[in-house]
Amino acid sequence: HFLSSSHHLFFHLTQYQPPLSPITPPKTAFQSMPSHEINQHRSRTRPSTSSSRPQQPVQARIPLRKLLRVASVASGIQFGWALQLSLLTPYVQQLGIPHKWASIIWLCGPVSGLFVQPLVGHLSDRCASRFGRRRPFILVGATSIIVAVVIIAYAADIGWLIGDDVSQSYRPYAIGVFVFGFWILDVANNVTQGPCRALLADLTRNDARRTRVANAYFSLCMAVGNILGYATGSYSGWYKIFTFTITPACSISCANLKSAFFLDIAFIAVTTYLSIVSANEVPLSSRGEAHAGEGAGESGGAEEAFMWELFGTFKYFSMPIWIVLSVTALTWTGWFPFTLFDTDWMGREIYGGDPNGGLVYDSGVRMGALGLLLNSVVLGITSLLMERLCRKRGAGFVWGLSNISMTICFISMLVLTYAAKSIGYVEKGLPPPTGIVIAALAIFTILGFPLAITYSVPYALISTHIEPLGLGQGLSMGVLNLAIVVPQIIVSLGSGPWDQLFGGGNSPAFAVAAVAALFSGLIALLAIPRTGTQKPRIRV
Repeated sequence: HFLSSSHHLFFHLTQYQPPLSPITPPKTAFQSMPSHEINQHRSRTRPSTSSSRPQQPVQARIPLRKLLRVASVASGIQFGWALQLSLLTPYVQQLGIPHKWASIIWLCGPVSGLFVQPLVGHLSDRCASRFGRRRPFILVGATSIIVAVVIIAYAADIGWLIGDDVSQSYRPYAIGVFVFGFWILDVANNVTQGPCRALLADLTRNDARRTRVANAYFSLCMAVGNILGYATGSYSGWYKIFTFTITPACSISCANLKSAFFLDIAFIAVTTYLSIVSANEVPLSSRGEAHAGEGAGESGGAEEAFMWELFGTFKYFSMPIWIVLSVTALTWTGWFPFTLFDTDWMGREIYGGDPNGGLVYDSGVRMGALGLLLNSVVLGITSLLMERLCRKRGAGFVWGLSNISMTICFISMLVLTYAAKSIGYVEKGLPPPTGIVIAALAIFTILGFPLAITYSVPYALISTHIEPLGLGQGLSMGVLNLAIVVPQIIVSLGSGPWDQLFGGGNSPAFAVAAVAALFSGLIALLAIPRTGTQKPRIRV
């Protein structure tokens, strides 16, 4: 409205004719021009009032079905994540890493996310490629994921070729290859996921409702990827289909993991293609390209400028932004212990198995993968209802309620662990009672509701709050990412030794998770406005 009013005011001013004086001076060439030519001349010579940040090209409103196709790359990313979350913690212990140090392996994810995702967001805000700002990063990230998955899948074989003794439980070369591939995988995931969320925010800018819908679509696609990934991880017969995966260094469980990653490669290739061809991203204008070059700096100064800009944005943050970041940090302090040890908890505490002690532990891990599959089904259903829930009850209320449910679930896991020890079926060499297994699966399933909220609401809120500040959506995703990865670094460093301090197992880490989830839920309920957002009125 401001721009429209300014335009009309300028039009009337240019049309205004002063009264003639008794002596009328001769008209200049400029004054003798027709009024419409004067307007065109002045509009060309009017100084630019744009800021130094890149200008976002004006785009038509994107159909919702196209937003869904753009978000589909999340399915491919999450397919691989599901395999990581369900199978890799047990796998690294089978390679010889003790339980108390298994969480250190996961440190590479948050460390790479601390720097990579904000930097990628910063660079993508200024990318002047003719293919768009976000799509080149999505394509490079997806290609890197495929390379990393191949390295992880063949870690045991490469370690054996270098010199590992497959008869020993500790394989140092295989561990080194695995960690190398795992670092590449986490960096690639951060390169891909951040620009994809920023692209959705670009396509729905200035429309809070469609931003929530786009993030709900992203959460839905993550749920689909989770379902397929966990279903793949829970099946124990892949080695029969991909018979070439069994080698002297790779047992049945390793061959199943390797086969699952081959399926992941095919799936991420398809979803990445669908996403990048559906976006129709408009490149930055020539003015945006110029400013992008200025903002990025020269002679390798982009990273330095990025760090100063990232932390320099903090002084512009309002209290609602700090509340969203605080709740996000506490939420992920609760989620990350579960992310690290969910299937390991099922294999150890519920089934009473040992990672290097036979098939009992593997059975528990596969049952945990089944529980995560059910978790993803609930996640997908919740994603479909997300917009309605937030519109009626408010995003803060829904977020707070979901985190309170997290607390209840984590406490239930502690109670179930105590009940399993009290019954004593492990010492007797018996399988877990059906009731214990069903209760554990129920906990995994219910946690799909708060997980869907975590995957969607914080991103929609931070995008809505940062947009008025004039910051790029890539940078805003990077800022939120800081609130996610810092707690993950703390949990990765401390959860293993913390568990060992109390005699091993996963219960101490889950106790910390329950406390963090409780505080995050209370802050969300009390500090984030509860009023739902109505559908925006369309103004012509």
